Amino acid sequence: MKRYLKSYGIALILVAIYAFIKLPVLRLDFTSGFTTLIIFFVIAGILDMMFDKGERTSNLAKNNFFIAIAMILFISAVPFVTSSPIFHAKAYRNLIGTVEESNFDKDVSPVSVNDIRIVDEEMAMKLGDKKLGEIPAIGSVSKLGEFHIQNVDGELYWVAPLVHRDFIKWITNLDGTNGYVMVSASNPQDVRLVQDLDGKPIKILYQPQAYFLQDLHRHIYVNGIVNAGMTDFSLEINDDGRPYWVTSLYEHKVGFSGSDAIGVALVDAQTGEVTRYSIDDAPEWIDRIQPDQFVINQINDWGLYVKGFLNSVISEEGVLVPTEGTSLVYGNDGKSYWYTGITSAGGDESTIGFMLVDTRTKETKLYKQPGATETAAMRSAEGKVQEKNYEATFPVMYNILGTPTYVSALKDKAGLVKMVAFVSVEDFAILGLGDTKDEALMNYREALSTDGNNIDISNDTSKISIEGKVTRISPDVKGGNTNYYLTIDTDKEKIFTSTSKVSTELPLTVIGDKVKIDYQEGKNEVVDIIEFDNLNIGVNSDTDKKEENKTNEDKKEESKTENTNE
Repeated sequence: MKRYLKSYGIALILVAIYAFIKLPVLRLDFTSGFTTLIIFFVIAGILDMMFDKGERTSNLAKNNFFIAIAMILFISAVPFVTSSPIFHAKAYRNLIGTVEESNFDKDVSPVSVNDIRIVDEEMAMKLGDKKLGEIPAIGSVSKLGEFHIQNVDGELYWVAPLVHRDFIKWITNLDGTNGYVMVSASNPQDVRLVQDLDGKPIKILYQPQAYFLQDLHRHIYVNGIVNAGMTDFSLEINDDGRPYWVTSLYEHKVGFSGSDAIGVALVDAQTGEVTRYSIDDAPEWIDRIQPDQFVINQINDWGLYVKGFLNSVISEEGVLVPTEGTSLVYGNDGKSYWYTGITSAGGDESTIGFMLVDTRTKETKLYKQPGATETAAMRSAEGKVQEKNYEATFPVMYNILGTPTYVSALKDKAGLVKMVAFVSVEDFAILGLGDTKDEALMNYREALSTDGNNIDISNDTSKISIEGKVTRISPDVKGGNTNYYLTIDTDKEKIFTSTSKVSTELPLTVIGDKVKIDYQEGKNEVVDIIEFDNLNIGVNSDTDKKEENKTNEDKKEESKTENTNE
């Protein structure tokens, strides 16, 4: 008995060390738990042989090896039978849940058009690195972690923590790194290094780049979350600006495969406090619970096994696949969604529609909207200014003017945004480019309104109408083109500008005329006129005609009177 306790005791200690290093998931649907047991019984068997003084292998050692071999056979055969799509194609297809088919024209798309993103993750990293370079004392010991986009007080920001550069830097900074960086997704000039909160310094103590008990994954594990898979370690800040690590917890729904999120582990990046939440109970400020890779895999399975496994590898009838690349978009309801285009198997530059998946609940909507892929839209935008050799960022889908639209930034070789492109999903030949978002949107509206295309501007919610009297107006000639600038008494903060292409009444307008202006909603003081109507020109014409008729009548009366007198 003493030998048994000694063998199993030492084996248990060694396996505990192994578990501390490898962090196996202790669930029946994860092979890592069985691997840990195999190692335990192998070590116990070897130790029993070492402690046994006899010439033969003891029964205990044989039993340990037998259990280990049986488990090896089990994890070699059972996962294939219980997890292979050959036998479980329907289960894989149903992982995404109910896919609600919606009509883009009738259903309000949850994609917001208020804050159009032009800063992608790559540019956010460059801007963040530049910000760190301004403070050498911090940049020498820390680096930027991974950026994640999130909604902060109604504005979209890329947020990344400062993390340790290497093991030596961790050893010399055991109290943590100094804060996080925020980069506006819509304004490249808005870059912030946040190092304190309420007058107290922010220290990111627990992080993936730390070691031993400060390692984020290990910290969560030793705090009791050993029975769920962990992935997607992302830093999010709450409404008060306090940094938290949000880690998605998952289980396997199809045997030993079919990963599916079941909740989150929320870790205070400074104190290390760990709280486990289900999907329904997670705080509202958490944007991401469903990892993008899980969602894409489940969408892929949903489209691939539409008619079973054999169809997916032989005829591919009705098979649908997600397009390359995903993006995180935010809707008018404040929720975030994973976006991906959907195309048929073998499709090249066309899609049959797109999907939006709620990043918290995984509620999925399919919009059947035939059009171009994201790659085709990027090439179209680049081709418009091919002489400049700009590169388009991966586009984000928006509902612009009631029309599904790709919005992409065009960057130069240095990675700086030079232009913005709006490309119609229905016809990627219809696009609007500009140095600013407002200019690109104005050109896109003009392209949509051009005779010859069949796209309807059905919901121009960004257009505002206003009437007033002209207080100032002046022409400005640049490069042979005349732009007219004017102000009106009902909105003294804005300067309206346009050319005679919009209206031939503009050159005839003078101070005091009453005008009606339709313009593009925006935050700039100088706004572009979409439609212009001088209300006095029509009124004056009618008045002149009436006066002329009255004069003619008076002359006739005078002529009759003279004839009578004669």
